[in-house]
Amino acid sequence: MNIGIVGYPTYGGSGVVATELGMYLAKAGHVVHFISYSQPVRLDILEPNIYYHEVNVHDYPLFEYQPYELALSSKMVAVALKYNLDVVHVHYAIPHAYAAYMARQILADKGFNLPVVTTLHGTDITLVGRNPSYREAVNFSINHSNVVTSVSESLKKDTLAFFDVNNEIDVIPNFIDLKLFTDREPCRQTFSKDGEKIITHISNFRKVKRIHDVVDVFALVNQKLPSVLLMLGDGPEKERAREQAQDLGIADRVKFLGKTSEIERILCISDLFLLPSETESFGLAALEAMAARVPVISSNTGGLEEVNIDGKTGYTAKVGDIATMSTAALEILSDPQKHQAFKAEAYAQAQRFDIEEIVPQYLRIYEKAIAKSRA
Repeated sequence: MNIGIVGYPTYGGSGVVATELGMYLAKAGHVVHFISYSQPVRLDILEPNIYYHEVNVHDYPLFEYQPYELALSSKMVAVALKYNLDVVHVHYAIPHAYAAYMARQILADKGFNLPVVTTLHGTDITLVGRNPSYREAVNFSINHSNVVTSVSESLKKDTLAFFDVNNEIDVIPNFIDLKLFTDREPCRQTFSKDGEKIITHISNFRKVKRIHDVVDVFALVNQKLPSVLLMLGDGPEKERAREQAQDLGIADRVKFLGKTSEIERILCISDLFLLPSETESFGLAALEAMAARVPVISSNTGGLEEVNIDGKTGYTAKVGDIATMSTAALEILSDPQKHQAFKAEAYAQAQRFDIEEIVPQYLRIYEKAIAKSRA
């Protein structure tokens, strides 16, 4: 099958899922064409059956904001025609599903049928979609996709509540490749020279991730149990978090590691993972932690409760409840036997989301989209 995949090329969950899905499909013998404005950060373009097509947006003085959707639609048309795509899978409703609809219309005028699968990931619904400037476009894009999927039951419910959707939504959860989290070279001594506990957070450091809560929870834990906090990723709240750690007198205990490619290796030496987000449609970072046998302390918002099972794989708390999160963290970290039990449950939960279990569902979705487009 010739498959086009359109997504953001960043460290965000939607970009990671799109990239990992495409690479797995390529290894299975399908030909996969990634279409984006830059090369996805986790994409290995040296692997067989993988192609990358960059969307170039030219700077014209007439436009205050450059028309990325127009350039993306044109690139999808060109790739579909040149490589005879069987289906295009877009991740994020805006702008990708909207651009895919335009590409499909242009191709239809040329006698080419391009089925479109749209996967909703979260903020395209819960943040962007609520904006009156985009609401109608999001609604239109969902209803004019051949098949629509969401990454959690929670996100599906939000979508049906926010929009006038007449299209069926199939729930296919995010996934991880468990093989990436085995036999990792240890590097614990790099961060924990005196046996301190290692607490980790991974995100794009946007406000919705509540980075200040990560630092506050860690500060309370560190008062009673010597620990270090590893902050992986980058984004607008990073400098504020750095200043916060300085003000709390724990700057030497908080390590900002940036956009590292050693995520699996670092998770495998972590003792606890923090994800106190304002909202999460799924919580892929939490799932990655569980795959590395790391218990999770998270908020109980959105799809997180479908991933992090309270009292088994870790604990959940209300958004902003720093006291409960820090108490839960200390409970796990202070009791070696309990910590081991949580580690085992975390890995057992991660096995439910192994890529080997999830990708076949997407292949069935592609077949469904192709059949619907021909009906």
